[in-house]
Amino acid sequence: MIAPADTGKSGPVGKSKPGGKDDLKSIPMADLFAKLGSTKDGLTSAEAAKRLAQYGPNAIAEKTENPFLKFLTYFWGPIPWMIEAAVVLSGIVRHWLDFGVILLLLCTNALVGFWEEHQAGNAIAALKKQLAVNARVLRDGKWTNPKVAELVPGDVVRMRLGDIVPADARLLAGDPIEVDQSALTGESLPVTRDPGSAVFSGSIIRQGETDAIIYDTGSNTFFGQTAALVEKAQTVSHFQKAVLKIGDYLIILAVVLVVAIS
Repeated sequence: MIAPADTGKSGPVGKSKPGGKDDLKSIPMADLFAKLGSTKDGLTSAEAAKRLAQYGPNAIAEKTENPFLKFLTYFWGPIPWMIEAAVVLSGIVRHWLDFGVILLLLCTNALVGFWEEHQAGNAIAALKKQLAVNARVLRDGKWTNPKVAELVPGDVVRMRLGDIVPADARLLAGDPIEVDQSALTGESLPVTRDPGSAVFSGSIIRQGETDAIIYDTGSNTFFGQTAALVEKAQTVSHFQKAVLKIGDYLIILAVVLVVAIS
């Protein structure tokens, strides 16, 4: 058995690494059990506690930021500095029309960027609302109902009609089930998953009942990686691009005016 304490905190027990390592979503079930250091009878409470201490809770980490300080960051950086310099130069030469227009564009650009990032944060919050709260877990040979945050790689869980998949898992022996993955993949119809197939955190069981073994939790899940991508995504809208182009033009104009007056 692979002891979690010996593997470090790089991820779930036996988690695949770049460079051709086995993928836990598709390796044979016997190999999966060996890598996770688990069996179809699940883990003991003591072992689960060790893994929870090592890997952390099965939850998506939330970053809390001061909205006002976050808004101020849109006035900091090479491009904002250039536009702010144009504002100062326009004020120096007392070209108040340019001063007002550039200042308005600068503030509008910051407001649009802040609002779009706020909307992205709302999208992540909406995704998190679809996560399960409790799970049926086999511990010490008995079915218990701990919070989903307490799940660890190697846990065996039972899922029924209407349940939300609590973490990335592989289905154990039994009948096929139908899973709604629309929130994650955009698929409009439920998909059939046979024993041995992978199901992902946030999916919904639409038909059937089955047991499964957890192989990834928290930010290592498909859901966690999706949330991280949404959180990191920084798109520039057409309006922001237009503002930057206008800002570039006004910067050049302000510099020309300063040179001409000097």
